[in-house]
Amino acid sequence: MVGQPLDFELRFLDSPSSVDEGQRPPPDLGDAADVLDAYSQAVTAVVSKVGPAVVHIRIKRKAQANSRGMPSEGEGAASGVVIAPDGYIVTNSHVVEEAGSVEASMADGTTYTAQIVGQDPATDLALLRVPGSGLPAVRLGDSDRLRAGQLAIAIGNPLGFQSTVTTGVISALGRSLRSRSGRLIENIIQTDAALNPGNSGGPLVDSHGLVIGINTAIIQFAQGICFAVPVNTVRRVVSLLIREGKVTRGYLGIAGQQVPLTVRLVRYYRLPQESGVFVMSVNPGSPAEAAGIKEGDIIISLDGKTTKGVDDIHRMLTKDAIGRKAEIVVVRHTEKLEMSIVPAVSPE
Repeated sequence: MVGQPLDFELRFLDSPSSVDEGQRPPPDLGDAADVLDAYSQAVTAVVSKVGPAVVHIRIKRKAQANSRGMPSEGEGAASGVVIAPDGYIVTNSHVVEEAGSVEASMADGTTYTAQIVGQDPATDLALLRVPGSGLPAVRLGDSDRLRAGQLAIAIGNPLGFQSTVTTGVISALGRSLRSRSGRLIENIIQTDAALNPGNSGGPLVDSHGLVIGINTAIIQFAQGICFAVPVNTVRRVVSLLIREGKVTRGYLGIAGQQVPLTVRLVRYYRLPQESGVFVMSVNPGSPAEAAGIKEGDIIISLDGKTTKGVDDIHRMLTKDAIGRKAEIVVVRHTEKLEMSIVPAVSPE
């Protein structure tokens, strides 16, 4: 009847007051506890499987004169991981850079003097070997099959605390990271598994105990932004270091930087890009000088592939490019020039 109040009560499903205290069922923690227990068991199983192969590395750097002119030796500590029972250990290149001597301590306390088989600053990887045999070794996974969000476990020796375990997820894939040599390390794994100084060179592992990367860097003052070199890169580099002791790359002999191309230039030559590599200098006697490249030229393609930036050139200068004639296209002032260039072995 109009004007007469209706007699009912609203009960909202998302309101705690919609259920009387006596009628509220007790929380069921069984499923949550099972999930957490499964997570815990997965981590502990991985640590028991991989932990014995994680190595504590101590470095004594070559003696250098201090401010008083007296020789002094610096020391450092980092992590590594045994990848073969006959004593091959992977770590970071920056860890053993300028090292006078290297010691590797196993999880059981056994210490060896390690030999540096080779290192590749362009990917921040180094290979060591110790005289032991039958050592506990890890299994390598496939970083091409990784997915963002999956579990990631880091094991290492941060700040000297041996066998430290941190967990997180793979935050992102396909990142790029600038190495100390200036080249770009491709397909870097980003993780939020906490890393600290001393974690460098240690393994990043998946929930099956397979190594998916080698921890390499953190962003200072940032939280949860850490990086690892993907294990497929590790496979390739380690194979070359074992066979040849180094990774050979091509060399043009220029210093360059990325610059934008004018709209007029792009339209006139119908270029597929809006930037190129500005040649800042040309090394005397280099392949670039022999090809006729001059300071001020803008490289827009090499071997039929566009060069939007310096990293595009780096990607093309693999070992296969050495000694093989390639076409290089530059813009000089407003003129487009095509030349032939033969990359040489990089002096790095």
